[in-house]
Amino acid sequence: MPDEALDDDELRPLPSHYRMCFGCGEAHPTGLHMKVRGSKSRVEGSFLVTEHHQGAPGLAHGGVIAAAVDEAMGFLIYLLAAPAVTGKLEVTYRKPVPVGSMLELATHVERIDGRKVYAKLTGTIDGVVHVEASSIYIKVGVEHFLPHIERAGEKIERPPYNP
Repeated sequence: MPDEALDDDELRPLPSHYRMCFGCGEAHPTGLHMKVRGSKSRVEGSFLVTEHHQGAPGLAHGGVIAAAVDEAMGFLIYLLAAPAVTGKLEVTYRKPVPVGSMLELATHVERIDGRKVYAKLTGTIDGVVHVEASSIYIKVGVEHFLPHIERAGEKIERPPYNP
C-alpha cells in the first residue's frame, strides 16, 4: 500500500464517489446509502437492509448483497490512490440476510500483481458471518470513465479516488 494513501490504521469516513451511485450515493432514492470508512490497510462499510433490497419476502436479494460487497471492496481504490474496476467477484452466501439487518462489511487487499488487485471480504450481522467474498480489481486510468460520464451529462468534480 502506498504510504501517502492514509497515515495510519485509524478508520476515517470515505466520501461517496458519485451522488447517484446505487451503493454509496446519498441521492439515490432506493440505493444502499452505504457508509464507508477506510484506513491504511482496510475498508469497512455498512448498510441497513430495507424493503427496497429484498428478494424473497423479508430477505435481502442475493444480487443486492453482491452489489454491497462490490461497493465495499471497490472502496479499496481509496487505499491504492488509483481508479479500478471489478474484474472478478466471487460471493459465498453463508446465511440469509434479513430485512432490517445492519450488514457490516470488512475488506482488505491481499496482494497486488501489476494492474490486478486481489481482495477479500467478510460480511457480518451482530458478529455472525453471513457472506464472504474475494475479488480481482483492475487498475485503469480515469479516461476509462470519461465517455460514460459525458454521456450521462455528469462531470468529475474530484478524482474518483483519494490522491
